[in-house]
Amino acid sequence: MHALIEFIPLVLFFTVFKLVDIYWATALLMGTTLIQVAYSYFKKSKVPARQWLFFAIAVILGTLTLVFHDEQFVKWKATIIYAVLSVTLLSSRYLMGKNLVKQALSSVLNNAFEAEQAISVPEPLWDKLNLLWVAITAAIAALNIYIAYSFSLDFWVNFKVFGLMAITFVSIFVSIIMLYKYLPDEDQPKTDDSKLT
Repeated sequence: MHALIEFIPLVLFFTVFKLVDIYWATALLMGTTLIQVAYSYFKKSKVPARQWLFFAIAVILGTLTLVFHDEQFVKWKATIIYAVLSVTLLSSRYLMGKNLVKQALSSVLNNAFEAEQAISVPEPLWDKLNLLWVAITAAIAALNIYIAYSFSLDFWVNFKVFGLMAITFVSIFVSIIMLYKYLPDEDQPKTDDSKLT
C-alpha cells in the first residue's frame, strides 16, 4: 500500500501534463508531495528523512519552475534525488559502515517470508548489491538529465514516468535473482528464531 502511495504523485504528474501542461503538472506534483508528508505524519506520527528530502526538492524546483515559467528546473528533480541516493548509499557503507541496501531488502524479505525461516546472505553479496544500486542510481541521475536536454519535453515526461519505473523494477528483479539461492525453501521446516544475517 505504501509503495502504491509513492507512485501517486508521478501518475498524477503524467496525467495533468498530458491534459494541461507542465506547469499545472508541477504544481500538482508539489501538492501531492505535501499530501504524502501529511499522510506519513498523521498515519505514523513520523515522516522519513527520505520523504522530507523529496518534498524539499519538489518544492524548491517546482517553485522555480512556476516563478520563472521554465520547465528546466523541474527536469533536475529526478537527477538530484538519484544523485543524492547514490552518494548516500556509497558514503553510508564506506564512511559509516551501514549497508542501506541490506537494511531495505532485509526488511522486504522478512515481510515476504514472515520471518518463519532464517535467511543467511553473505556480507560480500550485500556489498555487491549496494555497489550495484550505487551504479544504478548514478546512471539514472545522468540519464535523466541527458534525456531532459537531448529530447523533447513530451519524451522526457514519458521517460520520467515509464522509463524510470521500468529501470527500477528491472533493478529490483536483478537484486532478487542475486539473492534467490539464499531464500528459504518452502519445504524446509519452519523455525521460531528467524533473523536475517
